[in-house]
Amino acid sequence: MAFKESLIENNSILLKAEATSWQEAVKLGTDMLVASKAIEPRYYDAIIQCVKTMGPYIIIAPNLAMPHARPEDGVNRTAFALVTLKKPVYFEGETDPVDVLVTLAGSTSDQHMEGLMEVTQILDDENSETGVDLDKLRRCNSKEDVYAVIDRALNGG
Repeated sequence: MAFKESLIENNSILLKAEATSWQEAVKLGTDMLVASKAIEPRYYDAIIQCVKTMGPYIIIAPNLAMPHARPEDGVNRTAFALVTLKKPVYFEGETDPVDVLVTLAGSTSDQHMEGLMEVTQILDDENSETGVDLDKLRRCNSKEDVYAVIDRALNGG
């Protein structure tokens, strides 16, 4: 399941959203995937529990989080959700806040890794200090904007 197709199929893009905590920010992403039946509500609980136990492992670059848990934590099918926040949220013990979240539900560990690679490819920017360019997603005001960003990134344009 490719990133863009999944966002379309699950209707799972939320731009410039409001969240007052990281938990709330994570829930914005999982709620869309629960609505599309890609995941069970308990997938959200699993993510929160994991972050509480292991720390913010879901932060994969400054300002970018990729909320995910294990396939057996309630994944019905591989799916993605994208959330950008108006105001960033802080994770405990982290200095950099997060304002872009890509929720990943992989139904197998292979699909999980493929999903991770695709998202990394889309955001990859060797000229940026952090290695990723989140501004291209922050600037998006519509789903169409997001699809265009993905197309450009994957087609080398």
